[in-house]
Amino acid sequence: MTITTSRVLTADTSISDWLADPVGNAILTEMLAQGGQTPDVFKPVRRLAIKRLVKMSRGAFTQEMLDDLVRRAAAGDVPGDAPAAAAPAAAPETDAAPAAREWIERIDQGRFTGKTVVVTGAGSGIGRATASRVAREGGRVVAVDVSQERLDEFVAEHADADIVALTADITDEAGIARIVEAAGTTIDCLANIAGIMDDMTPVGELSDAVWERVMRVNVTGTMKMMRAVVPGMLEQGFGSIVNTASEAALRGSAAGAAYTASKHAVVGLTKSSAFMYGPSGIRVNAVAPGPTITNIEASFASPLGAERVQLAMTILPDAAEAEALAASITFLLSDDGVNVNGITLASDGGWSVA
Repeated sequence: MTITTSRVLTADTSISDWLADPVGNAILTEMLAQGGQTPDVFKPVRRLAIKRLVKMSRGAFTQEMLDDLVRRAAAGDVPGDAPAAAAPAAAPETDAAPAAREWIERIDQGRFTGKTVVVTGAGSGIGRATASRVAREGGRVVAVDVSQERLDEFVAEHADADIVALTADITDEAGIARIVEAAGTTIDCLANIAGIMDDMTPVGELSDAVWERVMRVNVTGTMKMMRAVVPGMLEQGFGSIVNTASEAALRGSAAGAAYTASKHAVVGLTKSSAFMYGPSGIRVNAVAPGPTITNIEASFASPLGAERVQLAMTILPDAAEAEALAASITFLLSDDGVNVNGITLASDGGWSVA
């Protein structure tokens, strides 16, 4: 079936404009349906140029797939059962907003030269982006994750970097001991990024299993990693720790009770430690990410939780790429953050001011 497109759709066209176009909408809807998805998945990134999905998807959406979409759009080649003018399911805005300008990561060569940096959750998402940036800026990275497969992929992408990859559970004392041993005599920085989401349940419906699992990873694991590296940092008289909080550490409407409580606790750990150890040369800060493209997915086990949180999410800014969060984290980790201690940096695209 051939339909005439109402505009020229290219790789530089925003996703919202693709969805607002009858041809683009039909082609994208067909592609997503093959994976059991709908155009709603594009809501957080609708202002981005569609070509950015190639990098962001890490292989799920390839350059060949993009080229095929552009070719089909130019030819008006849509599925035979497509309506003549498909409704833009994920683009309720009728104005043709320009595609968001692509942010280009700027590597500061040598910023971490001579430093050993432990990064947890290094196999994916924000942790992977942070470990990558530290490595590319000259640091020796102890990359920690629970997935050997993800670590292997990360190491393969940075063949010339100084990386020690280690599978370990940050809630396990033996695993933490192996992390410290792998790091060696000096740990200059710790990026505490490993974490998990809850199922959006309010406290009246919260199960012990969800509470204990979320608190164990997000709070106890964070605390244990801090506790493990602080003695060495005290002995050497310097160190930098960055914990990963969340928008849920700043408001009550971003997640369920367990995750929200856990991230508020992370902020408390950060502030207490900054106060206690600041005079000893150890800086402790936190970053509070907003919507970010990672492999952590939200699930809704509670109708009330879904209703309330999804309502609050209507004011979400566009989702950021993990590299944008790595920029905030590495700033605080590095000597560029020399005069910053005890803060929670909202790296959320402005969500916290809405």
